[in-house]
Amino acid sequence: MNQLQLNELVHRIEGCFGDELPVKGEPVSQLEQEVLDRLLRDEVYQAHVQDQFNRQVIRDYLVNAVVLDCITDENFSKLSYLAQSIEGRSSLSLYMLMSSVDAANELLSQIDPEGLKEMRPQHGSPPHMVIVSGG
Repeated sequence: MNQLQLNELVHRIEGCFGDELPVKGEPVSQLEQEVLDRLLRDEVYQAHVQDQFNRQVIRDYLVNAVVLDCITDENFSKLSYLAQSIEGRSSLSLYMLMSSVDAANELLSQIDPEGLKEMRPQHGSPPHMVIVSGG
């Protein structure tokens, strides 16, 4: 069985992105830089950014599903209802990222009604995925 080291994969992917865009288009003072650094590393701000990302994924997925006529009005309403909470958006966006828009009507059957559950790897084990071959 192949094991994929997630930290190595993430490092490889991040190396492809190149330099990050500046937060501001003009030079900032040392004090402004310190304030920006503190703000951008704040857990509340990071949670806000993650939630904005989740909202964008859900918005794009549902717009595509409607435009491509891949979702019923009833399922659209049910998925929209799930998106009302932070936890619901987090779970929903994850499932949407892993699903084709063509499968929008089947998405509800895949979502655990209790939401996402924290995984508990064995103590001391590095983060990894086990590739499961079909068949």
